[in-house]
Amino acid sequence: MPPVTRPAIGLRASAEALTGGLSPLLVAAEHLANSALPGAHGRRRAGAGAEFWQFRPAGASDALTRVDWRRSGRGDEIFVRETEWQAARAVSLWVDQGAAMGYSGARERPAKAERARLLAMALALVLLRGGERVGLAHPDFLPRAGRVQAERLALALSADPGTQEHANPDLIASPPGGHAILFSDFLGNPEPIEAALRLAASRNLRGLLVQVLDPSEEGFPFDGRTRFESMSGHLSFETLRAGDLRSAYQDRLAARKDLLGALARHAGWQFTTLHTDSPAAVGLSWLYHALSTGRRR
Repeated sequence: MPPVTRPAIGLRASAEALTGGLSPLLVAAEHLANSALPGAHGRRRAGAGAEFWQFRPAGASDALTRVDWRRSGRGDEIFVRETEWQAARAVSLWVDQGAAMGYSGARERPAKAERARLLAMALALVLLRGGERVGLAHPDFLPRAGRVQAERLALALSADPGTQEHANPDLIASPPGGHAILFSDFLGNPEPIEAALRLAASRNLRGLLVQVLDPSEEGFPFDGRTRFESMSGHLSFETLRAGDLRSAYQDRLAARKDLLGALARHAGWQFTTLHTDSPAAVGLSWLYHALSTGRRR
């Protein structure tokens, strides 16, 4: 490693001053959250709470004590005042740290792991701002609220990847009745995913399966003589006619997506596929609204 020069030290000090010493992931996630979901927070729905949410026309079952007479006095219709539900939910994040997530099909595209970490961290920031509790699917990282938790999440998500091709999710420490969000390419053995979703169903955990793929993994643009190697270096395969494999590969990928969708539906979860060549803001918006409204795609 070359010696650290004084200009380099000054540049690092300037960068740390601008970011407040925050991790690059946290800075990038804050930028994404602020640009994609400005002002988003909490779960906007009626319920027990102190914050005003909306007026709505009174119904036959509404008690007179709920009527807002000042608002009703403006016209001929009777209105009730609703507050926003403020029960904090516990959300556990899991990002596949396997070597396979380090793949990118082009220099101008982020690796799958980079995109998954950015989306997970940006979503965590939005949820934490709304008073939710967020953590990792790990016994030592239970969901908590607050800014300090955001900084801890950023450091944990920035950890170096593992040496195995795919990591396996473990939701045993996720609080029952909460939510879990799993980020992976889900191209490895599906049995650990099935086991995680069975456990989730038994613990009343709802959540999202978020498949992150490079577009080359969808289109399979390879042709002629090609050598395929796993990101861990443990597997390799060479062919003289890669194009002949395209149809069979795409059929298997479609079957894997169908399986993931079926597993998610059976567990009461939602499943989507996001690509690294699409704007991260699009993925974050889908995640936030899917988690907030239960919308499926």
